[in-house]
Amino acid sequence: MLLGAKLRGGPCRPYSADLRIRVLATGLATYADAAVICGEPARDPASPTHVTNPLVVIEVLSTSTEAYDRGEKREHYQQIEALREYVLIAQDRCRVEVFRRVSDGTWEHRVHGRGEAFELPSLGFDVSTDELYDAAGVKTALGHTT
Repeated sequence: MLLGAKLRGGPCRPYSADLRIRVLATGLATYADAAVICGEPARDPASPTHVTNPLVVIEVLSTSTEAYDRGEKREHYQQIEALREYVLIAQDRCRVEVFRRVSDGTWEHRVHGRGEAFELPSLGFDVSTDELYDAAGVKTALGHTT
């Protein structure tokens, strides 16, 4: 539960795959593998079970979802005003990709491998890829059971 431990005591809360996210700009309603919301969750006026303000969204890539997570789903998520980082975590190798919204509103993309750390500036901390990919597994580090 790496994500929860790093957020403990602060204003941000991690959510697991049961949180339904609505992209108001496109209408997409979907689930992420993990998300972080700081402060109170903003609810979709049309459906109070959907949140509209994740600050960070994390997807663990699988062969069946990778193309969608990397392409169309990412494009939808990037329409969320509150979103600052979109993180893709590979299951088959030590590779973390971070799409980060920069000050001019565009998105930068960085890839991180073994022995590196990736920054989540919106949350105020770095994460070691080695720590994420330890023996407990990626899903466990995000707060899921494997």
